[in-house]
Amino acid sequence: MRTVAVVLAGGTGERFGTSIPKQLLPFAGRPLIEHSVAAFDEAPAVDSVLVVMAARHAGQVREVLAGGGYRKLAGVIPGGPSRVESTRCAIGALGGEECDVLFHDAARPLVDQRIIADCVAALAVHRAVGVAVPSSDTIAMVSDGVMTAIPRRDSLVRVQTPQGFRLSVIRRAHELAAADPGFGELPATDDCGIVLRYLPDVGVHVVPGSERNLKITFPRDLAVAEAIRRDAPTGSFPPC
Repeated sequence: MRTVAVVLAGGTGERFGTSIPKQLLPFAGRPLIEHSVAAFDEAPAVDSVLVVMAARHAGQVREVLAGGGYRKLAGVIPGGPSRVESTRCAIGALGGEECDVLFHDAARPLVDQRIIADCVAALAVHRAVGVAVPSSDTIAMVSDGVMTAIPRRDSLVRVQTPQGFRLSVIRRAHELAAADPGFGELPATDDCGIVLRYLPDVGVHVVPGSERNLKITFPRDLAVAEAIRRDAPTGSFPPC
């Protein structure tokens, strides 16, 4: 079964505070988005790469990636106004043939080959997988500024991407979410969250992530990522 990597780059840079999407900002000598595309293009178990970009910047991203020599790049398509809608654009573009699909944040430029390979291998056994690292911090539940509970730390993980699914599974989960009139009232969630809510019998297998695989959300994160890229050895955590 073929494996398609979908690089989600639909953000417009509002939280980052720039006039252009952060995915187009320079990082380690090339636009941020190229690092994620290159990682999947180099992955032996990935057959093709699809990029989802905010509609008004899709043409610019096509130009940026055209010169990169990415053999597996299948195209750049416009996304929707939210992460969920961008994912649905990708699902629609993938057609009806069953495959495994990996959804990855373009803002995680340091994803490594071990994580990608582990996700693909896990999808040979499981229908949904998520990448995560254990929480080193104590996490408290808060209501009106007051702590109400502190869950056991050994039961908590920090979720990363890629997140992988059999295409038919993630398509069905999004169909159920779209048909739920209360879905828009739920907190913003990722694709693993949608599967957990609408297809609870599927189960989401955890693949160990890495502290290197951080997400670029604020300008200071670029400096942190550059330091990690330059100095830190590739590492991973044991299974959760």
